[in-house]
Amino acid sequence: MARTRNFATVVYPESAPEDWQEILSQHHVPAFISPLHDEDMNPGGEKKKPHYHVMIMFENVKTAEQAQAVFSQIGGVGLEIVQSIRGYARYLCHLDNPEKVQYSRELVRCFCGADYPAIIGLASDKYKALVEIKDYCRDNHIYSFNKILDYAADERYDWFRILCDSGAFVIKEYLKSMYWDVHNQE
Repeated sequence: MARTRNFATVVYPESAPEDWQEILSQHHVPAFISPLHDEDMNPGGEKKKPHYHVMIMFENVKTAEQAQAVFSQIGGVGLEIVQSIRGYARYLCHLDNPEKVQYSRELVRCFCGADYPAIIGLASDKYKALVEIKDYCRDNHIYSFNKILDYAADERYDWFRILCDSGAFVIKEYLKSMYWDVHNQE
């Protein structure tokens, strides 16, 4: 098997050590752990055993044996080479599989500097969020950027990131023009 940087496994809670997530973090390898997949179905319609998907992302190439050494310590079953970090990270919550149960992005556990929102981000996600922000401001009569930024920081971190990274200009302009429209109608 070729050397690569990114590997994945499945962990079943009943066969993993109780402190398996702590053991994983002690390896100091960037990693993601999915939310508990406890609603997945087999093709025949019966529920799958509850499980977690785990992806580790080494800084340098490793052999499958080196990755398996980590997975063995946490009770991982199987080993998969990850071809696309973004694709596998999005699979942790079934983001691109609408026919499957959708798990919350906020429940993905991140270790050793792994940044889940940054890795899964698509341009289309940003535009959808900007529409949500715009609609929220309109529906709640918010005309001030500081109010939407405070709300986003407290309640919608996904919005907060977009406002800080690239969406502030669009939303500021929207708020100014919406305020002008409301206060200058004849």
